[in-house]
Amino acid sequence: MTGRLANDSEQIDRRTSRAICDAVGERLQQSLRPDPRLPTHLEQLLNELKRLERETH
Repeated sequence: MTGRLANDSEQIDRRTSRAICDAVGERLQQSLRPDPRLPTHLEQLLNELKRLERETH
């Protein structure tokens, strides 16, 4: 691994490295973005909870 780092032709500058990291980060955020919709059962439970809260207030 040390020999690889010593080869200047394989090194990239800080600005390029930052751009690569930013691009990878953006793609990961898009890929890992949670589904905004709740599972049906959980949504039904939340609706039931809201209904019960309205009845008690």
